[in-house]
Amino acid sequence: MIPLLLLSAAGLAIIVERFWSLRARVVMPPGLGDEVRAWVARGGALDPNHIESLRQTAPLGALLAAALDVRNRPREEIRERIEDVGRHLVHRMERYLNTLGTIAAAGPLLGLFGTVVGMIQMFLGILDHGVGDVNQLAGGIGKALVCTAAGMIVAIPALMFHRYFRGRVAEYIVDMEHEAIALLDTLGPNR
Repeated sequence: MIPLLLLSAAGLAIIVERFWSLRARVVMPPGLGDEVRAWVARGGALDPNHIESLRQTAPLGALLAAALDVRNRPREEIRERIEDVGRHLVHRMERYLNTLGTIAAAGPLLGLFGTVVGMIQMFLGILDHGVGDVNQLAGGIGKALVCTAAGMIVAIPALMFHRYFRGRVAEYIVDMEHEAIALLDTLGPNR
């Protein structure tokens, strides 16, 4: 039960952290894409300090700043840079999700392990002392099965949130690609 409690605490910490880190206004601040496109459409020199501050605002800002860093190159090179930076951003947004998936997979196995160990101990007791009281036997089986139930209680929410956060990251990726393509179009047709 102690490993299950530790997994439960770790899973809860990851879930809270991912909810905090994957908020829409943190990943894709509203209006940021429009602001950058308007800034580019006005023309003139793009200040490197402004591009660097854009990079620090949010993952979307980092993606758009990567495109602006190479804005004078051919469109395919800009697109490659966006894809490279996008892969790094996806990796950052999916941080801890593998751990959450491992918790979802390990919870039932640890619960089952606890049940098997409890049943072995119970049957070894029967071997030494005989069947004795049937109520005591039923209580031992019940205690052993509590481990299995605890493993599922840990695993089911971990699996649900793992899939939820993967889906959320996938939605952000699609939205960020849309913003990057819109920026490419704003940079010019010959880019």
